[in-house]
Amino acid sequence: MKTDDLIRALAADARPVRSFRSTLALALVVGVVAAACVFALRLSPRPHLLALLVEWRLAFKFAVTLSLAAVALVLALRLSQPGARVGRAARALLVPALLLAAGVAAELVTTPASQWRHELVGRYAIYCTTLIPMIAAPALGALLLALRRGAPTHPTLAGAAAGLAAGGIAAALYALHCVDDSPLFFLTWYSIAVAAVTAVGALVGSRLLRW
Repeated sequence: MKTDDLIRALAADARPVRSFRSTLALALVVGVVAAACVFALRLSPRPHLLALLVEWRLAFKFAVTLSLAAVALVLALRLSQPGARVGRAARALLVPALLLAAGVAAELVTTPASQWRHELVGRYAIYCTTLIPMIAAPALGALLLALRRGAPTHPTLAGAAAGLAAGGIAAALYALHCVDDSPLFFLTWYSIAVAAVTAVGALVGSRLLRW
């Protein structure tokens, strides 16, 4: 067979290959929908949610969780592409961290010290720390499967980034239901829940994403 004939034959047999970014985007959509289904099966949005969005504490929760999810997704994408620069994406994690610090500082300034402990403990800490990982599970699974299509040179870090993204998504969904709006509560219990999802992502990613 001549070289030109071989090239034409290979081109005819070629199948369209989904790019890694589109695979990750599809996994994100599937993961968010699946996480929303878990939320809908177990919880429901709090009453008068839209009217409450003018309250800064509720808007604060969405600002932190959604920015965390967005930055972590970009970081996971970078970590799954050999040679890609991760420094800027890693530094971008300062954005949700600074938002969190600002919210906590505002709460300490505007709330009497005698109420700090009450606001920190809240009413539904146990639900927060158990339901956020539960809601995050399908999103984490979808993201990890998508990351296998990449080539992460640091699978543990890539898995942790996927866990951080899934935790942010789940925390944003749980915030639709949660009535504990204090940044002190958010700092403590949401952080514990998201950290747990991140740890699971790192553990599973260290094995699943190895190549």
